[in-house]
Amino acid sequence: MSQVIELLDGPSMSRAITRIAHEIIERNKGIDEVILVGIKTRGAYLARRLAERIEQIEGKAIRTGELDITLYRDDLSTKYENAEAQVQQVDVEHDVSNQKVILIDDVLYTGRTVRAGLDAIMDLGRPSQIQLAVLVDRGHRELPIRADYVGKNIPTAGHERIVVKLDEVDGQDVVLIHRD
Repeated sequence: MSQVIELLDGPSMSRAITRIAHEIIERNKGIDEVILVGIKTRGAYLARRLAERIEQIEGKAIRTGELDITLYRDDLSTKYENAEAQVQQVDVEHDVSNQKVILIDDVLYTGRTVRAGLDAIMDLGRPSQIQLAVLVDRGHRELPIRADYVGKNIPTAGHERIVVKLDEVDGQDVVLIHRD
């Protein structure tokens, strides 16, 4: 029987986003050379929320973009030979050269989705830095990737699943853990 536990509710998620926004501004000494790039689907919505929060704090808009990595799944390599994460669409209208790009995703797990996002950003130009912001870091990395900004660290077992629900997609803001 599966057990579902709520880890973050809407207000907790909002506080985490506010904290990450402040950390981004502080670490980068403002937002003049910063571009937020969200990995679709939920990372893109989180990037928009961060952009709104940063604009409230700084009083000016921050540049944003999106990456669509639709064919990536953790089990692709077991289902299809030679399968890799593939970037399907890049919606970044700003030149990333010599800019600080902050890649944003909802959950950091193996690191493979982030690696695909890094490859896509590098194809656009040569940023001065690429930083990573995630709402949840659940551990179990398969690649040497670490988030610069984390809403919540949630150590998990391999068989557990973290589910992030966002109001824009799912009708509610909540982070759940499913234990089988």
